[in-house]
Amino acid sequence: MNHPNATKDKEQSCGTAPLSDIVSEVKALGGGHWKWSKTQRMQMKAFLCILGLLLLLILLFGKIITSLLHREELPGPIERVPVVEWVSNVWIMEADENHLQFYQDGVEQGYRYASGYLPDGALREQVADVELTDGLITNVIVKSQKVNGRILGADESGVEVEGYGRIPLAADYKGYRVYNTLEMCTVSDLSFGYDFTDLVLEDGEICAMLIAREEAMEYIRVLLKASDFDGLFHQELVLTADTAFDIRYGSYEAPSVEHHEAGEEIVIGRDSPYFAGGRVTVTPEALTGRVTLGNVHRSQGIPSYRGHMELELVQEGIVVINELPLEEYLYCVVPSEMPAGYPAEALKAQAVCARTYAYGHMLRAGYPQYGAHVDDSTSYQVYNNILEQESTTTAVKESYGQLLFTAEGGLAETFYYSTSCGMGTDANIWKTSQAPLLTYLKAKEISPSGVTGVISEQGDKGELFKEEEAFGDFIRSASQEAYEASENWYRWTYQVEKLDPEHMSQVLQKRYQANEKLVLTLEDGEYVSKDVKGFTAVKDLYVGLRGPGGVCDELILETDSGTYKIISEHNIRYVLNDGESGVVRQDKSEVASPNLLPSGFFVITVVREKGNVIGYTLTGGGFGHGVGMSQNGAKDMAKAGMTSGDILSFFFDGCMVGNVGE
Repeated sequence: MNHPNATKDKEQSCGTAPLSDIVSEVKALGGGHWKWSKTQRMQMKAFLCILGLLLLLILLFGKIITSLLHREELPGPIERVPVVEWVSNVWIMEADENHLQFYQDGVEQGYRYASGYLPDGALREQVADVELTDGLITNVIVKSQKVNGRILGADESGVEVEGYGRIPLAADYKGYRVYNTLEMCTVSDLSFGYDFTDLVLEDGEICAMLIAREEAMEYIRVLLKASDFDGLFHQELVLTADTAFDIRYGSYEAPSVEHHEAGEEIVIGRDSPYFAGGRVTVTPEALTGRVTLGNVHRSQGIPSYRGHMELELVQEGIVVINELPLEEYLYCVVPSEMPAGYPAEALKAQAVCARTYAYGHMLRAGYPQYGAHVDDSTSYQVYNNILEQESTTTAVKESYGQLLFTAEGGLAETFYYSTSCGMGTDANIWKTSQAPLLTYLKAKEISPSGVTGVISEQGDKGELFKEEEAFGDFIRSASQEAYEASENWYRWTYQVEKLDPEHMSQVLQKRYQANEKLVLTLEDGEYVSKDVKGFTAVKDLYVGLRGPGGVCDELILETDSGTYKIISEHNIRYVLNDGESGVVRQDKSEVASPNLLPSGFFVITVVREKGNVIGYTLTGGGFGHGVGMSQNGAKDMAKAGMTSGDILSFFFDGCMVGNVGE
């Protein structure tokens, strides 16, 4: 038991006792019911407050030290970065002391000069790079180096210029048509064989093309195909001329000229030293001289050509370009496209069609990579396959310079074909984006009634014959009213006694590969484009859709592997040709037809056995696609007293004859 005085002494000494003693004393009391005195509690609170303040001071001091060690400068005002943009190879339209206006990618744009900037020299109608800083012009770099010469060939990699050779195209080149209405252009718009274009150079490359003028063109450049039109390239040439001639070869800087006498033969192969310097030119000494290609065969035999020849060696062989006056070209086209014995007015109509067609390709070349406007085959117009004739040459001369223009003033698309079935059709058979715009090419009845515009009681036959029954009645008859009723191709039949599914499926697969959008497969109720499966049986075969005038536009082919829709008269004419059967014309003569049916104007009668189609007969008429001028129709119209102008205005509705340059 503790002595009372001892406790009192302890209480009296608490004010000065150290904290350790107080704590020890508390521990010594153990688990008893000891209580803090008021003084002790106050002392403990004071101690804890002092301890808390001390901790706060330590934390604050630490933060100050950390801040000093990792001191960061406060951000100042953000400096604005100017926006700088370069626009390359623009055409400067106008410029004065305050602003500049230029043409870029088909859009006119105008900008003011930055304060303190004023370009040196004349800027108007120049190609330049322009620097824009915050929307103001701060620099203009004019590109003044230009070359000009006859354009001999071009593609997206470069342009061949007479006197300069091949000049590469810059990746960011621009083309401008700077006469009449300013507009953009490309290498495909160049006039080959002419010097209408300035080429702007930078670092040895063409950075801009300036088509500076358009003049009436007199010369056409024709790519001459190999013997019997077997491809574009020759492996060897045997050349001579009926007058003295020169062979020019070597570099543009130092060309060599080799003179030869009339009749002297020159053999030029792919390894000929003539090609060491680029193109080789063969030119007769006389303007009326002709160059003969001794190892090239045409229907007339060995052909001779007016004008001069250009030879270019490419990887596949030798390209031969014949450049000659357009009118002289027509001397060899018209007899190759229309028999010379046809009436004069028909021949004149053919001459205008051929001239217009050729001139259109002179404006936009078919072979820009070789500098050729057309080739000499059916891909364009057949040229020099038949010898020149006095009647056709006269027709060309009497229609000199005449072209066919649309009502809007552009060149007409002067398509033509051999013979109609008494009806024509429109350009939509080709399924091109341009076809709907050719509204002057209409489905018409090619008869006196069609010429006078008399509508039968049945209505417009162009629309009427879209119906299967109406067209079937027409094509199975032989109306004597049609101009071409007496032509052998006016009506014909084609009989396939034994259908070969394997052959048909192979042809169908080839047509799909040629254009996958025009051969479709039925899948889940819809026709889609997909690979064509082979088939071993045909379940059904019928015309699904006819175009204006009755032409087959869609063929439905049901087989054991699927159902197919064949679109376009051209594809249909391929698929239904078995490669063996002949065509029997209305005079009972039979003509071979190895690849393509005569026309798309026919009806189908099928022969079935055990649920399959085992054969079919086509009852049809006409020869050719049926768009534009029927040549035999023109012949019979001329015999009936119509002029070439009458004939052209009938086949090309609303079009007018004018002259080159108009």
